[in-house]
Amino acid sequence: MRKLLVTAALGAAFIAAPALAQTPAGMQRDQTRQEAQQRADMMFQMMDANHDGTVTRAEAEQAAAQFAASRGGDNARGGGRIQRMIDQAFGTAQSLTLAQFEAQMLARFDAQDLNRDGTVTSDERRSFREQQGQPRQNYSVVPPPPPAAPPAQPHQ
Repeated sequence: MRKLLVTAALGAAFIAAPALAQTPAGMQRDQTRQEAQQRADMMFQMMDANHDGTVTRAEAEQAAAQFAASRGGDNARGGGRIQRMIDQAFGTAQSLTLAQFEAQMLARFDAQDLNRDGTVTSDERRSFREQQGQPRQNYSVVPPPPPAAPPAQPHQ
């Protein structure tokens, strides 16, 4: 029974929440930094199977496997995305605390927040995805804001 509850909750966190946040045009709604932090916290709590405040790679892999199994092993419908998120968050580490996991997820949010206003819009999300064709960035460090445009020179 517990496995069923964990699987259902994990599915809700990884798939249902973003799907419910869709606008009529099929784009995800804008997300604030606070909402991203709350989602990261919720995901961490669902992966922390023994509730010791640390998620091991094994716990995260088990949660991902349970989620994939609940979807018939269909990686195309979220399982692959979950595995990429786990690989990115853990890197070479074997465990993460809530603070470390949250920092990883917020660094990704900050990388997507191109205008640094604390909200990721669908346009920013699309631009970020387009940039993914370039080599992957390390999101453990928040990238610096883009340089300011030089002031306009008056016509003489």
